[in-house]
Parts: sequence; C-alpha cells; structure tokens
Amino acid sequence: MRFAHKPVLLRETIALLNPQPGEIFVDCTVGGGGHSREIAARIMPTGRLIAIDRDEAALQAARENLKPWLERIVFVKRNFAELKAILAELEVPLVDGILLDVGVSSYQLDEKERGFSYHADARLDMRMDKKSKVTARDLVNNLPEAELARILRDFGDELWAQRIARFIVARRESEGPIETTGQLVEIIKAAIPTRARRRGPHPARRTFQALRIAVNDELGALEQAVHAALDSLRPGGRLAVITFHSLEDRIVKKVLANAAAGCVCPPGLPQCACGKKPQIKMLTGKPVRAEAAELAENPRARSAKLRAAVKF
Repeated sequence: MRFAHKPVLLRETIALLNPQPGEIFVDCTVGGGGHSREIAARIMPTGRLIAIDRDEAALQAARENLKPWLERIVFVKRNFAELKAILAELEVPLVDGILLDVGVSSYQLDEKERGFSYHADARLDMRMDKKSKVTARDLVNNLPEAELARILRDFGDELWAQRIARFIVARRESEGPIETTGQLVEIIKAAIPTRARRRGPHPARRTFQALRIAVNDELGALEQAVHAALDSLRPGGRLAVITFHSLEDRIVKKVLANAAAGCVCPPGLPQCACGKKPQIKMLTGKPVRAEAAELAENPRARSAKLRAAVKF
C-alpha cells in the first residue's frame, strides 16, 4: 500500500509557523511529508529541514515527496521524544520552527498488517516502529486484569474498561492467547452490553486507541517532546502542535500554559520571589479546529486541535 497521509490543518499550521527563507525547521512527525513540503517550499533553497519519524515507511514516502530539496534535508528514524539528542548529534543548537503532528496516519490505520484497525482482521501489533519489542498482543495476553482495565480507562476513556479487561482475561485463560484484531473485537463486543453498542462509534474504537497509546508510549513521548521543543527554539522561534484526542491536547495545553506563565509565587507576597519569567507567548487562545471545507474532504480532521506558541 502506498503511504498516504493528508496533512491536517495545513493552511493554519503554515500560517502560524510562518517559515521564512534560510530558516531551520524540524518536523518531528514527518509522515508522508505533507506539512514538510509546504515548509520546505518556503525555507529553501538556503534553509534546512530535519525530518523525524519512527516509521520507516513514512520516511520513505517523505523522501519521495520532498525530492526537490533532498540535499537540504536530514531524515532521522527516531522517536520525537529524543529531539534534543538528535539536534545535539546534528550540531544544531537552536532552530526557528518545530512541528509536532501526533496523529496516526491514514496509511498506518488502513494497512491491515500493522494491526491498528478494528475493521480488518490481522495480527495484534500496533507498533509505530516495527523494531520495537512490545506489541498489542503482548499487552492483551500478559497484563493483569487491573492493569488492562487501567490502560483502557486512562488512555481510551472506556466506560466498560473493567468489564472488557475481565472478558479478555477470561478468554485467554479458557482458549489460549488472543492473536488477532478480529478476536479482540469479538471479545469487546461480547463485553459491552448490546444496548450500549447501538449508538456512537465502533465499540472497539476506545480499546484500540488505548492499546495503541500504551504500546507506543505516546503520551509520555509527547510530553517529553514538547518540553524538548521549547528548549530547542531560538528567540522568536515558533512551535505548532496538532493533537487528535483529549489526552494529547491536555498534555500540550498544560505544558504550554506553564511555559507561558510568569510568576508562580503564592498570592499576597509583597514582591516576586520565584523569578519565573514567561518562556513563550501563545499564538492560539483556543485550539484551532478544522473548518467545514476541510472536514468535507477529510473527516479524520474532525478531532484535530492545533496549538501554537512563539519563544521569547
């Protein structure tokens, strides 16, 4: 399958990042290169782009999509949580702009063999990086019931987390390991009462989301990456982060709000004792959402939220 990833909130993202000729930009989740193509077109021929992704298929697609500027682009197959180490190894102390688009690509969701989708029967996998050791199969078959329930509740907001976890454990104890996405979907459907499955999204959506997040440590990596991005921007540098569910957005909102805050001394002190100064200025009040025209072309953009800031 060809790697296809339609960039979400493209116009709004580029406007907020405002890339200029000669600048250095980092796309921490290059995917197929949709956002990066627009960035490269504005910073080249003298600019530099660092394109990071932990999915080799994404990097291959990005190389193809960014062909006109390959000599000015460095492709890095790493987790974006390692941003500071990557820049240090490249001897790039500070950069002008950083993009984090943390959504799963259409290619990853739709490629049956990756095991992300509850619509196709495949081996339980869900790894962004195929060289990672832990798969969704490992979690489903090895974690205690309480830990499975916690993951489904905390990472998927699943109301039936405890019951689904109980059914998973009962199934693996009675019939052996759960090997495929199809088997897991059937267990979830059996666990959730019929009346609760009549409305809303697919009953397996929240469980699959939760397992994917746990397999790839997405939330921990995101928080680390946002902190690293703020430290890696030069004064006047811009950061844009696109998230796709409330857990991600909550992390980004908290980190950025803390960085934008000044004094944190208790009320009533005659003068500031902490000395904390704002690190950034927010460029977005409320998160930017996709407009109707984009949603008509790309329904997956409906949950996207864009937040951006500029470094002092």
